[in-house]
Amino acid sequence: MFSIASIATMSACIFLFSLFFSVLTNFNYIIKSVEEGVSMVVFFEEGTDQGTIDGIGDQIEARPEVKDVKYVSADESWKRYQERYFKDHPEAAEGFKNDNPLANASSYEVYVNKVEQQSTLKEFIKKLPGVRAVNQSEEATKTLSTINKLVGYVSIVIIGILFAVSVFLISNTVSVGISVRKEEIGIMKLIGATNLFVRLPFLMEGILIGLLGSAVPLAIWYYVYNKAITYILNKFHMIADFMNGLMPVTQVFHTLLPVGLLLGMGIGLLGSIFTIRKHLKV
Repeated sequence: MFSIASIATMSACIFLFSLFFSVLTNFNYIIKSVEEGVSMVVFFEEGTDQGTIDGIGDQIEARPEVKDVKYVSADESWKRYQERYFKDHPEAAEGFKNDNPLANASSYEVYVNKVEQQSTLKEFIKKLPGVRAVNQSEEATKTLSTINKLVGYVSIVIIGILFAVSVFLISNTVSVGISVRKEEIGIMKLIGATNLFVRLPFLMEGILIGLLGSAVPLAIWYYVYNKAITYILNKFHMIADFMNGLMPVTQVFHTLLPVGLLLGMGIGLLGSIFTIRKHLKV
């Protein structure tokens, strides 16, 4: 009965772990998608020749924190400006047809691997000859950095709580098993049983409790997550588009399945080891 209770409680803990893992994984996926759209814009001093501009681009691209560099010509800059500000009144831009007002507005759009790296890269780029200014969305950078740290702290706290609860419950189960079998263990020792022979069943019990307690909720969560994602994508198109989609179940379980099973067996083994050391004097 205690083993069944431990398996049920372990299942609840692993199910909650799977839930939080999936939510945090999707949240990180969405944040990463947002980060990929946050760029730095590098402008050049007036009169800078194309050779110097190309050299600046090569130096930026060589930096380890840079993911992508896109060159935006003056003509492309003017085209974007028209689409943004003259979309409803295209005739207003006809007066600049042969005279590009953004003739000196060519630039580089620089995308980094992690948004936290923008400040360091900005200082490097500002020192390059020919660079006039480097524009960075500092507010977006700070917000995304804060969110990333917060997600990391929340993940650690949640995993720590679930780990502690699971170890405690499995320890109690093994402890009860030791108490019930003390007379049997004593007889085994009298007839020459080794310490490993006595300890091994309790270690296996903890591992099996952890394995069963993690396999069951993972199977349930696979079905629930798949149904939930299908429902959200079909019923809430605007939300799905805003969040740039959600991770498919196969992608989530590529990491969650081995982590969940190993976590369950590891917790079961640790709970057994701690209890054996405390209660089993062999």
